[in-house]
Amino acid sequence: MRVAELVVRCLENEGVRHVFALPGEETLALGLALEDSETIEQVVVRHEQGGAFMADVAGRLTSYPGVCLATLGPGATNLLTGVADATLDGAPLVAITGQAGRERIHKRSHQYVDVLAMFRPVVKWSARVGLPDGAPEVVRTAFRLARLERPGATHIELPEDVADQEVSAAPIPVRRTRYAAAREDTVRAAADVINAASHPLLLVGNGVIRRDAAGHGAVAALRAFVARTRIPATHTFMAKGALDDRDPATLPAVGLQRPGADLAALDALARADVVICVGYDLIEWGPPLWDPKGDKRVVHVDTRPAEIDASYVVATEVVGELADSLEALAPLIAPRPAPSYKRPDLRMRGDDAFPMWPRRVVADVRAALGDEDIVISDVGAHKVWLSRLYPAYAPNTVIVANGYAPMGIALPGAIAAKLVRPERKVVAFCGDGGFLMNVQELETAKRLGAPFVCVVLVDERYGVIEANQQRRFGRTGGVSFTNPDLVALARSFGIEGVAVTSADGLLPTLRRALDAALPTLVAVPIDPRENVKLGDAI
Repeated sequence: MRVAELVVRCLENEGVRHVFALPGEETLALGLALEDSETIEQVVVRHEQGGAFMADVAGRLTSYPGVCLATLGPGATNLLTGVADATLDGAPLVAITGQAGRERIHKRSHQYVDVLAMFRPVVKWSARVGLPDGAPEVVRTAFRLARLERPGATHIELPEDVADQEVSAAPIPVRRTRYAAAREDTVRAAADVINAASHPLLLVGNGVIRRDAAGHGAVAALRAFVARTRIPATHTFMAKGALDDRDPATLPAVGLQRPGADLAALDALARADVVICVGYDLIEWGPPLWDPKGDKRVVHVDTRPAEIDASYVVATEVVGELADSLEALAPLIAPRPAPSYKRPDLRMRGDDAFPMWPRRVVADVRAALGDEDIVISDVGAHKVWLSRLYPAYAPNTVIVANGYAPMGIALPGAIAAKLVRPERKVVAFCGDGGFLMNVQELETAKRLGAPFVCVVLVDERYGVIEANQQRRFGRTGGVSFTNPDLVALARSFGIEGVAVTSADGLLPTLRRALDAALPTLVAVPIDPRENVKLGDAI
């Protein structure tokens, strides 16, 4: 058996079902070994960035590392954006890159760059398979570290000469991790702080979604905690669905990084004297934005100790498996009067305007999808509209890239979502800027027969930048562009394209498209003037 075949056996041992790959000369042996696998599908992509985004989203939805594969040099550099996003957003991912033979990596050589050094700043761990018998340890370590809290990307480099060598080693058995329960004294200390508070508030982060996806019941424990204690709860954009937005105790999501937005949640944060941060990561929404005076007491509940930050001073921390911690804490908390927050109706007077208002588009996407269906947002003004206004009822049904926030993730991410969750309907929620950054993956979607709907909000501008220019300088510039005929473009890929021509036409169009057997692009003209309202109460 060659090392390339052994690596694939190790991937099978890890439970990998899809490898998102773009072939290269230095990955010839590995690519063919993947084709011979009976359990792994090698998904050939049209750009390495698209493959990395697919692995990223697959990791978020399953809690098991998504895997992407590229060759050396330009293949490896094209992976970097998606790999960095996985690390900053806490998504488990393993990137595998080929490399030149070891006889030429010490000198200037065709397409050779030091990929290990290049990846190290954006991954949790990076290593080369330098000896054939070391392959199982390298693969097992990469997968284990990618999944351990806080999850992120790891990287394996496989030189082509090593891949071709004979080996007799075998995969290492997989050991799954459950975090220990928190110490009883820390739970009691946290209860004392919360019970002494006049206005406690929960701030829920993406860690709850991750531990729930890993099968440890974090969402059920969180919702039971809120139901028993009746402490109001808000959540970051990346934690949408951890709480049920139909629950009166659930406040709107927070994450727009300036005052004036999400007023109900920000008002509650302003009044709060104790903030209970559950599965919260500072990258999701920085502490200076919700505690500008630094006068709030923080109870940190997570699988790992709190990060050191001058604006995140913890009164006490409960470190352990999230579900265990919440279940231990709930009986010790004195219940509060039931909160009475009422979420505003998404449909507002005047929202039959055309070009459409973004909030009307969000309302119609919500109406078209079921509770368990998935929407994946690209990055732009539309992401803020969706994150603030889209009601989420179940975990991992709204995928938002908010730590690294790369444009171009939604279309490839929707392909991955449909592959790992084929029973659910999927919408890629795009702006026209981000959509065209990875439009080539429409061919991948058509080839795979992955039915999802790509909603493209069309305003021919980079809306967030324009809104911020107007807010800070009173003028705009360098933010506009033109588009091709998006409907004709979709049809050139062999999929259906539909242009919405009235506000009332969007919802029936979405419903028809979601029932189609192939991907569908829905182009929706929107009014960019609405973006100046992103900082208003809505």
